[in-house]
Amino acid sequence: MIYKFGKFIPVVHESSFVHPLAVVIGNVIIGKKCYIGPGAVIRGDWGEIVLKDGVNVQENCTIHVFPGKNIVLEESAHIGHGAIVHGANIGENAMVGMNAVVMDDAYLGKESIVGAMAFVKTGMQIPARSLVVGNPAKVIKQVSDEMLAWKTAGTRLYQRLPADSFEGLEEVEPLREVPKFRPKQENFHKTLEEYRNEKKK
Repeated sequence: MIYKFGKFIPVVHESSFVHPLAVVIGNVIIGKKCYIGPGAVIRGDWGEIVLKDGVNVQENCTIHVFPGKNIVLEESAHIGHGAIVHGANIGENAMVGMNAVVMDDAYLGKESIVGAMAFVKTGMQIPARSLVVGNPAKVIKQVSDEMLAWKTAGTRLYQRLPADSFEGLEEVEPLREVPKFRPKQENFHKTLEEYRNEKKK
């Protein structure tokens, strides 16, 4: 659902997919090939929120700002299920893990990763390629080439998802029993551990 707020109507590039059960409000600008999942809320009522090309904001995420603040999620930023970004800027190809919280005036540097359930406090400045975990969040090490390659591959899946959703997502009535020849789901991405084990072979 897309809502005007005051003088501001959201801008969404035609190649981006906003799920009908997501909510985008007011002063929001969404670039190319972005994915906004069901239950996500992007509230640009009190300030501008910009999503650059290839950003994904997954299911049940909240993006909001303190009054008078503006934020940018740079190209290929990846916001995992249930995460909250409140008045923070997210760098290029960085990832906020599931159910993590990133607070006002924080900055997540390029190609950094915030672990699931982490709490990034107000004003924290995280250098590029940092791995951040915990509550309160701390930088524990640099993101390895291997970890970055795995994260980037996952983000590319989400950059293909808008086109796949336009083509294949359809509201239907449920089946009442499992068909005899139900198709099998394709396995097209590996967990980080599987990815590491495959590289060792």
